[in-house]
Amino acid sequence: MVIIKSPKQIEKIKASNQLVAKTLNFLKEEVKPGVDTLYLDHLAEKMAKENDAKPAFKGYRGFPYSICASVNNMVVHGFPSATPLEEGDILSIDFGIYKDGYYGDAALTVPVGTIAGNAQQLMKITEESLYKGIEMAVPEGRLSDISHAIQQHVEGAGFAIVRKFVGHGIGSKLHEDPQIPNFGKPGNGIILKPGMTFAIEPMVNEKGYDVDILEDGWTVVTKDGHLSAHFEHTIAITENGPVILSHVNGSEKVYA
Repeated sequence: MVIIKSPKQIEKIKASNQLVAKTLNFLKEEVKPGVDTLYLDHLAEKMAKENDAKPAFKGYRGFPYSICASVNNMVVHGFPSATPLEEGDILSIDFGIYKDGYYGDAALTVPVGTIAGNAQQLMKITEESLYKGIEMAVPEGRLSDISHAIQQHVEGAGFAIVRKFVGHGIGSKLHEDPQIPNFGKPGNGIILKPGMTFAIEPMVNEKGYDVDILEDGWTVVTKDGHLSAHFEHTIAITENGPVILSHVNGSEKVYA
């Protein structure tokens, strides 16, 4: 069942997401060759605690860290590591917060130093596809309109959309209904209503869309070893269209 949130509830979800956004923005500035992702994990947990919040992922279904840190061919759910990042890597950071009864969740992919043109293009198209999907989160639209817009943009640029993992509803639980695939035909699924809150998160592979899960039971990698990128925002659907709750410094992008 998809839960319709009240304005007061959406404000609490926004507050959690603002902390997520500020943390991700801070971590982004720390990413450089020689830095390890365990250090980034420590910074994220420290920022959460300083703001009377809890990292949403740590302990969730046994996940042992505060951030997901996915390097190069890792798609999602990568474990932070003591291995230093290298020039030319790309790093996806996924982070969530639990504060005052509500969750925030967002992700971005950042370059480590100077990266190759193919990696730049992969990141660009993945982020653009997120916004293409958000644009379709309008009242009386259909859920799969979001999915279709993402897929069209990704595949139109020659990349592959991951099919095994999805976006999700979010609120007093980290993962609520509905599941939001990043592919599919338009015009299907639930009718979108004001008050719905979604975490939309395309995961895009450079070549094929097939993935494997490593022995740790969490880390997802591309089956062919090529690069992957991941971007995510939490949004609320309003009468006037979608509002992004996880923009840095509270700047909201509203789509009419």
